[in-house]
Amino acid sequence: MKLLPSVLAVSVLLSVPALAQHNNHQASNHAVGGGYIPKHGPPASHGAPARPAGRDEPGHPEAPHVHHNGEWVGHDYGRDDARFHLDHPWEHGRFTGGFGRGHVWRIAGGGPNRFWFGGFAFGVASFDLALCADWLWDSDQVVIYEDPDHDGWYLAYNPRLGTYVHVQYFGPQ
Repeated sequence: MKLLPSVLAVSVLLSVPALAQHNNHQASNHAVGGGYIPKHGPPASHGAPARPAGRDEPGHPEAPHVHHNGEWVGHDYGRDDARFHLDHPWEHGRFTGGFGRGHVWRIAGGGPNRFWFGGFAFGVASFDLALCADWLWDSDQVVIYEDPDHDGWYLAYNPRLGTYVHVQYFGPQ
């Protein structure tokens, strides 16, 4: 009989941290970075942005980023933005290494103008260079998503920081 109260006490003690973690996860839908990887890329742009780029909440980066609920903040340039015009989209072919959560790569070297992983090379758009100044070009992880609005462009997402930039595929390394 004395065993039953002991088992109940241990069960209660073990369940409290689990409940607290569950509640923290619910409250952190708008957290950024920390290893979170979105299931999919941003939706196609259809008019005015829902959220502008930049710091949308205290503690969030001054860069396009993704909330832990999958909301892409700052992907609001629109299909006709002249910065994204390429005379020859996919000039070096299309990236075939895989997109999204199931394809996490570790950057093996380079810098924002040309970086590589897994035999693939990319370069950050000149207008996004300042947005990735805190990326680690020899060790950060990166996940590639297709840009639904701009032919020839991809989005490189950094799970550590929760930020992303526009990149072009430069072909095999």
